[in-house]
Amino acid sequence: MLRIHFTGVDLARVRMAGRPDALWETILSFHRLRDRRDVRLFGEWRTTTRSRLNSETRLLGALIPSRGYFPDFLTPVEGQYGWDTGLDALRGIRPERMRRELLVLGRGAPPSPRLRDFVDDGPRYLPRLMDELRGYHRAAVEPHWTHIQAQIEAERAARGRALLDGGADELLASLPPMLRWRAPVLECDYPVDRDVRLRGRGLLLQPSFFCRRTAVTLHDPELPPVLVYPAAAQLASAQTGGEATRPAEEQRQRTLGKLVGHTRSVVLRAIGDGATTSELARRAGVSLASASQHACVMREAGLVTTLRRGSAVLHTVTPLGAALLKGGAVAS
Repeated sequence: MLRIHFTGVDLARVRMAGRPDALWETILSFHRLRDRRDVRLFGEWRTTTRSRLNSETRLLGALIPSRGYFPDFLTPVEGQYGWDTGLDALRGIRPERMRRELLVLGRGAPPSPRLRDFVDDGPRYLPRLMDELRGYHRAAVEPHWTHIQAQIEAERAARGRALLDGGADELLASLPPMLRWRAPVLECDYPVDRDVRLRGRGLLLQPSFFCRRTAVTLHDPELPPVLVYPAAAQLASAQTGGEATRPAEEQRQRTLGKLVGHTRSVVLRAIGDGATTSELARRAGVSLASASQHACVMREAGLVTTLRRGSAVLHTVTPLGAALLKGGAVAS
């Protein structure tokens, strides 16, 4: 069990990440690549990723076991500001910290030759590790980045609604079911028994597309607290057969043809930063049934993401939809 202990100051400093973290997504996707579960959601992705992998990943395999601990330095806090910023932070990792975290990785089992070499001379092997990370990211994560962004934006919109409706308490209570808010403690099933005390530092909530089943946090309690958890939008995709994981381009093009016209242009713009179906109907001046139908067509086209929250659904515009609006492509 993981238990995160909040003070009143910590509750005031809870915040949502502004975007998906490319390094967290890359590392966690490496877990998914070797996992045989969730075939509906990740089966096609695994097949296409393996076909694209021309680069070496043996060093990644030594540092990222199939489950359990992996070094904190692989996911620096700077990664929340973008892929290049995260890589710059990784490049500047202190040798003593690198060695300390690699020794934690080697506990409990004889280290592999690659891991032993990395422990003995980390700075020498770091450039190779970064090359492997770049090559793997290009094959596994980069082709799906637009969809990952859309899922995280939908998650942020849902959690933002909870925060506006009931403050930090409601936000924490609205997180996916594997996270249980029993004030002042947030609990989660976890591979080890662990207590994290925030001590007034607050908590960064980082939704993730490739995180599954349980949340993840950093091993070192002195690092800035972050909780990476499965985005609810991704879980909804799994329940509907995973069609949203990688929309077929030909299906998208067919559906885009249906969008030409004034009404759908108005409906897409009316979604704004997020809207329930009722709010969408009111803003666009259409019936509830019409708003629902238009949202369905735009969702099939990859322009809108829909996330269920309680008895309501929340629609958000995807990066593709935003680009289309910016270019005026859907105007009549």
